[in-house]
Amino acid sequence: MNENLPNNVEQARLARGYTQEQVAHALGISRPTYANIESGSKELTIGQAKALSSMLRISVDDMLGAADGTAVFSDVLASTEKYKQIILNSLKHGADEDGKIPKTKLAKLVYLADFIWYYENSASMSGMTYRKLPRGPVADVYFRALDELEEDGTIIREPKGQAVLFSLTEREAPIGKLSGAELALIKKIGAAWQGKSTADIVNFTHEQLPWQICREGEAIPYGFITQEEPEHVYGTVQL
Repeated sequence: MNENLPNNVEQARLARGYTQEQVAHALGISRPTYANIESGSKELTIGQAKALSSMLRISVDDMLGAADGTAVFSDVLASTEKYKQIILNSLKHGADEDGKIPKTKLAKLVYLADFIWYYENSASMSGMTYRKLPRGPVADVYFRALDELEEDGTIIREPKGQAVLFSLTEREAPIGKLSGAELALIKKIGAAWQGKSTADIVNFTHEQLPWQICREGEAIPYGFITQEEPEHVYGTVQL
């Protein structure tokens, strides 16, 4: 085994907020077996290395690390700009006819975009880490991203009873960091859930394995979604 790999894998796992148990489950092995990988007493198979690379969102080269044992986690500090564009386009295409959408429902649309994309492509659309929260799953940076978008005048926040609604200040949302396929998926998800209640989408995502299997506050491994049947991933989204 490459002598740098155990430490680099551990660092990447911690940076993503995953527990050893979560990674082991995603790889289909026991936690003690995975712990042996991080301790350097057990080698990774080629399949496990590819699965870890996808889950931790680092390249195999980064996993092996530099000659001096220093990992080069090229995308651990993923830019939030693309994530903001996912939020804005989810808002545009998932809002009700008045152009407004509840904060919780918007978070769910963004989550579905990321996890359906992973289901289809074995890669996250945004590169963000999601956690199981009472109304989650939600990305760590979601609330900060909304604050920044409001501060720069891109969206408007409007309290309504116990809910908070958001709307765009412009008719169009930026798409420069999204591929055509990514934008098409966001549009499909928005259309599928447009007009449906926040409770409907909350219940749908809370029935999925990624939310069910994690403890509150834990990071949710993207790989868990691949263990679901398609109807539990897509719901009413038209393929």
